[in-house]
Amino acid sequence: MPKINGNEIRPGNVLEHNDGLWSAVKVDHVKPGKGGAFAQVELRNLRNGSKLNERFRSADKVERVRLEQKDQQFLYETDGMLVFMDSETYEQIELPAEILGNRRPFLQDGMTIKIEYYDDEALSAQLPQKVICTVTETEPVVKGQTAANSFKPATLDNGIRVQIPPFVGEGEQIVVNTETMEYAERA
Repeated sequence: MPKINGNEIRPGNVLEHNDGLWSAVKVDHVKPGKGGAFAQVELRNLRNGSKLNERFRSADKVERVRLEQKDQQFLYETDGMLVFMDSETYEQIELPAEILGNRRPFLQDGMTIKIEYYDDEALSAQLPQKVICTVTETEPVVKGQTAANSFKPATLDNGIRVQIPPFVGEGEQIVVNTETMEYAERA
């Protein structure tokens, strides 16, 4: 694995530090009046989600880890475990449902997602940025409420509540951004 200097750390980099795998969430380069410059890095543990703030001087060397990304197709869920199939080798793997966190309701049958691996260990899973959902429950349109930035609450077919524009009604399909969990556009 390549070693990089402490001042070369960027957000999104995966580092091997303190016998763990950490993702750099936020990096601030600080040049104090006295002493040498350093990078103040906020790290998140990829295995348990804990956070850590660490200072790296430019002379410090850290191991940068490359994660392998594989496209996997979701098959089904059983006992809190999600079963995926590798698109190339057709091997099936089981991962805990917690790997998706609060985005779990957006996972749909047959959906292809990216799973990041370190050796043979699955560390994270990314849903497609936009998914199509159906509005199951919302308030009716109030005549005269046509302000450009007014939204109304709605419940989707997966149970998630989002804010939608007033012109979208029940039974309509919308596109939802899975990163922000917000309405993006009509489907």
